[in-house]
Amino acid sequence: MSGDGMNPAAEAEPVEDVHGDDRWMSQHNRFVQECKDAEPEVLFLGDSMIQLMQQFEVWREVFSPLHALNFGIGGDTTCNVLWRLQNGELQNIRPKVVVLWVGTNNHEHTAEQVAGGILAIAQLLTYRLPKAKIVVLGLLPRGERPNPLRQKNAVVNDFLRSWLPRLGQALFLDVSGEFVHSDGAIGPQDMFDFLHLTSTGYRTMAKPLSDLLLQILEETPEERRASLV
Repeated sequence: MSGDGMNPAAEAEPVEDVHGDDRWMSQHNRFVQECKDAEPEVLFLGDSMIQLMQQFEVWREVFSPLHALNFGIGGDTTCNVLWRLQNGELQNIRPKVVVLWVGTNNHEHTAEQVAGGILAIAQLLTYRLPKAKIVVLGLLPRGERPNPLRQKNAVVNDFLRSWLPRLGQALFLDVSGEFVHSDGAIGPQDMFDFLHLTSTGYRTMAKPLSDLLLQILEETPEERRASLV
């Protein structure tokens, strides 16, 4: 179990501005600015799976009413999310829960490295937000049919299932089984490009996630502390 600098997936780095429009940094700066004014109870953090969530009615109906902020940026890896958190995206906010969903874009890293990168983010969150609970979402299967990337994501989830309980504050939620049919296929009604979720797909993952969030938010401070022991 390693989330330290020996792991390339746990090294903080910004996204290189290869297109010349500085969009990634502009999004990061917007998030830092939001931290100065918002008082979220739930912070959503990650890549396009988080970012696109707010494009669907499930965000407005289910998650936004929980006083949620969405800090998702498409294409982000664990390295990029680490950099963002180390450079202002946690300043001035004290959410009760952080939902973390990242790792499927770490194509250059092994499954163990990816899991270590996710663990490093969770460790940073527990250090910076000692009273918060961290909900780590398992990586979803990808591709219409079984393929090596699906297998890799499944192995990442296996590592996380083993490692995260040791942090105390972290909870692992894996909804990947909801999207694979008995013949091994993923349908376009759930993932329009066999990676990103449709409105139907988001509703499928939203039910167990919202149930967990409501359970956490309804805990008293004493119950929350007790559950972290």
